[in-house]
Amino acid sequence: MNSSRLAVPVLPLASDFRRSLSIAREFGAGGIEIDGRHGIDLVTLSDTGIRQIRKWLDDAGLHVAAVSFPTRGGYAEQDRLEARVVATKQAMLQAHRLGAAALLGRLGDIPSVEDVVNWQILIDVCTDLGRTGQQTGAFFCAEAGRAGPEELRRVIEALPDGSLQVHLVTGALLVHGHDPAEAATTLAADIGYVHATDAVAGAYAGHGRAVPLGTGQVDLPPVLAILEERGYRGWVGVEATTPQREEAAREIASALNHLRG
Repeated sequence: MNSSRLAVPVLPLASDFRRSLSIAREFGAGGIEIDGRHGIDLVTLSDTGIRQIRKWLDDAGLHVAAVSFPTRGGYAEQDRLEARVVATKQAMLQAHRLGAAALLGRLGDIPSVEDVVNWQILIDVCTDLGRTGQQTGAFFCAEAGRAGPEELRRVIEALPDGSLQVHLVTGALLVHGHDPAEAATTLAADIGYVHATDAVAGAYAGHGRAVPLGTGQVDLPPVLAILEERGYRGWVGVEATTPQREEAAREIASALNHLRG
């Protein structure tokens, strides 16, 4: 796989942002992922801060591949929904200013079509976020993992074209009882970001666990082949399963080597 399209999360690499950029560059990644919740505070990030980060990125020869912004609640949950939507739209703008085209998040529980009120709330919010994506150039990418591929396809088909993109997470798909290759086929036309992760399944859907890439049950080559065949030219990110920085850095380096084959 082309290393220039591989991305790593900066938060697990080092406590110092510039040091994490150096490590990412040493690993041969082309891009980084910024945690917009626990890493850089997007709300308070000033124009000066954005210019400084972009300079550091230029100096390191790196790009911001994506910004993650998981919310506590879903986009069909009425409690604090307006504040959640406003925060997400602001994060999309900041992601674009940092150079990213993808804001990674979760839709939350997807209502059935029979749940008319909450289904319409979700569709209205996703349509609104889609308009913001068109305006800013950074699109909301909903995780395919907890949310199944068929559920996401149902949402996408109810929206104006180009409103919602998909964040394909291979390990999470397996944990939640979905076949990653089938998910890639179902969602290929709308995938905006990919995380190549691994996992082992549990006795029941949702009860598996994440493991280092290449050590679990995810059959990654068919997924990558489908993406290649369907014309996906976006980023492929990796993750660490441990919070310990030294171990996380080793795991990320190993995952990159695994993808390079």
